[in-house]
Amino acid sequence: MVLLLFFGKSFGVSANLRTICSACGAGKTVKFFDFDWRSQTWNLLFLVGAVIGGVISSQFLSNGEVVQISQATIQDLSQMGISAPNGIQPEELFSLEALFTVKGFLILLLGGFAIGFGARYAGGCTSGHAISGLSNLQWPSLVAVIGFFIGGLITTWVLMPLIF
Repeated sequence: MVLLLFFGKSFGVSANLRTICSACGAGKTVKFFDFDWRSQTWNLLFLVGAVIGGVISSQFLSNGEVVQISQATIQDLSQMGISAPNGIQPEELFSLEALFTVKGFLILLLGGFAIGFGARYAGGCTSGHAISGLSNLQWPSLVAVIGFFIGGLITTWVLMPLIF
């Protein structure tokens, strides 16, 4: 963060979608994508590094141990028909079999739209606001982070029990 602030950059992953769309020529038809995407190549490099770091971490630094979650969480998940994870995440939610069901596809589609729209509407994703925005003492980032937290609570306590 200190280096990003020193060089006048701000951390954020969601802005990379705009950069990728602009690099692919979307700026010719949509004004939002019409900007100098080359000035954001450092952020694309950051994104690629994050993906490579995730692959290295999962392939070489993981011991294969099941993620440790509380017994109360396991009970809450089982009440929704979701078993405790055998690895990092529950198979009922994060597997190819779940993806190719109507329910799984709709959850992925609607969730992706909600995340994409929310990140664009809020002017950045949760990471960008919570890490960069709050460290820069930006009032809009504080409001966004509070909104993200409220949205997470509503999803956890209202939407998930309705969906599952």
